[in-house]
Amino acid sequence: MTAMADEIPEDGGVRVVDYLAAELTRVGVTHMFGVGGANIEDLYDAVHRTGTIRGVVAKHEFSAVTMADGYARATRRLGVVAATSGGGAMNLVPGLAEAYASRVPVLALVGQPPTGQEGRGAFQESSGKAGSFDAREVFTPVSQFCARVDDADSLAELLPRAVAAAQADPKGPAVLLLPKDVQQAQVKLPDHGVTPMSLVQTTAGATAGPGAEARDAVSAALRGASRVLIIAGDEVAAADARGELAELARRLGAWVAVTPDAKDVFNNRSPRFAGVAGVMGHANVEDCLRRADLCLLVGTRLPALASGGLDQPLAATTVVCINPEPPFVAGIALGGNLREALRAVVGELPSCSRPCAEHDGPVPTRVPTPVPKPLHTPVPQSGGGTVSYAEAVAAVEAALPQDAHVFVDAGNAGATAIHLLPAPRHGRFVVAVGMGGMGYTFGAGIGAALATGQRTYVLAGDGAFFMHGMEVHTAVEYAAPVTFVIFNNNAHAMCAIRDELIQGGVRSDDLFARTDIAAGVAAAFPALDATWAGDAAQLHQALLRSNASGGPAFIALDCHAREIPPFLPFLPFTESTESTESTESTKRPESEESSDERGPVHVG
Repeated sequence: MTAMADEIPEDGGVRVVDYLAAELTRVGVTHMFGVGGANIEDLYDAVHRTGTIRGVVAKHEFSAVTMADGYARATRRLGVVAATSGGGAMNLVPGLAEAYASRVPVLALVGQPPTGQEGRGAFQESSGKAGSFDAREVFTPVSQFCARVDDADSLAELLPRAVAAAQADPKGPAVLLLPKDVQQAQVKLPDHGVTPMSLVQTTAGATAGPGAEARDAVSAALRGASRVLIIAGDEVAAADARGELAELARRLGAWVAVTPDAKDVFNNRSPRFAGVAGVMGHANVEDCLRRADLCLLVGTRLPALASGGLDQPLAATTVVCINPEPPFVAGIALGGNLREALRAVVGELPSCSRPCAEHDGPVPTRVPTPVPKPLHTPVPQSGGGTVSYAEAVAAVEAALPQDAHVFVDAGNAGATAIHLLPAPRHGRFVVAVGMGGMGYTFGAGIGAALATGQRTYVLAGDGAFFMHGMEVHTAVEYAAPVTFVIFNNNAHAMCAIRDELIQGGVRSDDLFARTDIAAGVAAAFPALDATWAGDAAQLHQALLRSNASGGPAFIALDCHAREIPPFLPFLPFTESTESTESTESTKRPESEESSDERGPVHVG
């Protein structure tokens, strides 16, 4: 019989996979996501035997990675994904690329053929021998650490290194390649009370404190500024530094804008909130930046999606950045652990004494002119019996629990949600802008929901659904509290709008015949609460019903492919688009129109 962690042989050894599962439990891992296969089945067996880690089987390895990614973003713990060799392993790459670009701590455990078959034409071989490609060369560019575990004894060294690399600054994926025979081999347990992985809990991510010289330069710049705009990024959430950010804003009397992937790091209803920066953001952020004499980047490098439209005022403003990695724009940079750096900087700023009920704390020394509510971009809306993006997002806002998580996918619906939907006060608002991969939210939302037990909204278009939407099956199988909201415009609509506005004409490639997604999902999953919402009121009611349930729900609504979202590159065209909206040259074929004469449909 195979040795289990609680059935240790007389020589004190266990299978490598049992050791691995026990060590993951020791560092607080509660779920492992993946897809099975011959070269990873032993690890699934070991995880099942622990009784402490839940092995979740996804429908596709990309979604398995995004489940681990969503788990990590919602809990700030290590996400773990497992996959077999060959195509299963290769399917991990785009998901790991997103986690790498967005600095999400994920550990990928990838099965490999037995070592004795390397270089001999093994099925799914990727050892790099005898003309096969080398999996390490594939995974290394999308990971902070990648290693092949060549023998049982090396795991005790490589596993702590992988976990530490994933959780260090900058965070990101770590990959261990595990040949099947090594997984099955025996390894001796340490003969002392503290294992290497136990030490990882206290040492992973530890970095030197912010340098005194850089800290002094930042503090001097902040003290000398009379009006400050803070642009905060997702690292604030990853470092659990929301409180430090709020205190810094109070002391500086600063306006606070956020990057598109960081709406949840600052209270969206605060009078200091300036809105979202960048191509899906709010016009008043640029106005605040022009009026400020210092721009403080906190937890962001300010990539292109966040700096779009701000290049000129940024070039004319002093920029200071507090972030583990240097910014993409010129300025004074303070690295190190973000939370520690913020505390150090706040400690050098003058404290205040007068009470202020509005902010539950002291009045800042410098109080700038209150910033108006974020200015929403006016865009023309298309009808045709569809629900506008703005109406749909308003219905979501009215139903959204304040402890829910929100995962927003790419495309027109995503741009609208980023622009219009306030983040819940006590949940995550996640946008995968690292790679911007369509379909990310289906797995990520499931991972977050299973990890936390909190209601999770997935907002995605039909294009994203057709890529990875069958992960709904995983939500049903595991009774995950996820509400999937599908904005169906029967198109890759952002691509279609680019074709029309930027490429100079409409091509049929990105326009699809109408699909009744809700009916299809309802037929596939009879136990699932699946609804087609014909208007915003029906959407709102379906969302409220999902909030009251304990499991998954699915809602689809029809939107128009030609409705322009609040997306900066499209705005110069909005006037001409509005004036020609009903012309024959831009009208969709009758068979592809989204209007429908059905009444509301509810199944389940």
